[in-house]
Amino acid sequence: MIRILFLGDVVGEPGRKAVAARLPGLREEADLDFVVVNGENAAGGRGITSKIAIDLLRAGAAVITTGDHVWDQREVMEYFPTEPRLLRPINFPEGAPGAGSVVLETAKGKVGVINAQGRVFMNPPLENPLSLVEEAVEAMRAEDVRIILLDFHAEATSEKIAMGRALDGRVSLVVGTHTHVQTADEQIFPRGTGYLTDAGMCGPAESVLGREIASVVWRFRTSLPTRFPVAKGPVRICGVIVGVDEESGHAVELKRVDELFSPANQNVEMAELEAEMEQGSRDEAAEVSSGGS
Repeated sequence: MIRILFLGDVVGEPGRKAVAARLPGLREEADLDFVVVNGENAAGGRGITSKIAIDLLRAGAAVITTGDHVWDQREVMEYFPTEPRLLRPINFPEGAPGAGSVVLETAKGKVGVINAQGRVFMNPPLENPLSLVEEAVEAMRAEDVRIILLDFHAEATSEKIAMGRALDGRVSLVVGTHTHVQTADEQIFPRGTGYLTDAGMCGPAESVLGREIASVVWRFRTSLPTRFPVAKGPVRICGVIVGVDEESGHAVELKRVDELFSPANQNVEMAELEAEMEQGSRDEAAEVSSGGS
């Protein structure tokens, strides 16, 4: 069995630091083989940068997925073609930088990851996600990829459930992102696909979806535009762990992750961690600029 961790939307610096600090412990405690992280809101709550992507990969993510904020930090457009482990939704029109799926070799077989964005209550309007995801799944299965995960970045619960049901038996896990609120409907469908409507977020617990409470409440009270700074304080780390049979590609166990993380209570030397990540970022950025990926 291969054990895979999927972490929901990482929100800002607090989310990034908490994920980087907690991942080694989670990997050991849960005997993880593979980690996927949604980096959709990792840069100040909006999008992702090349440096942040490098940091998350160094912290232990095998693949980073995104969503509707993928292009908010424009410099990342040039980075996408150099890093196949950083995905954008597969249903962006032709010509968008990067790719919406990737297959990686692991000690327990090939793992395919697909990233798609919903269309109900979502902007920008994109191509039909179901048809493009099905094409990607069939292409992977034709290459004998049996372990396949889909991050479906979508708003509507019905759209997410429909996607999961449509793919039942053909992929190992369908997990939703975008709402930042973890759902409690984890299940394994009849044909073996694990499913969770939303993984939740890795972001400040005392917040509104990772943003400062006062500014969001003020916006709802006045209907006036305002900034929504990323909140501070302990971080709620949310996601799901799926155990997959390598031969069938079916989910055999599924467990939500939902824990409160405060570095001060975890004996983590954050200064040392940040220094190590900063050095790693410089090293990998230099490699990318010289033609590596």
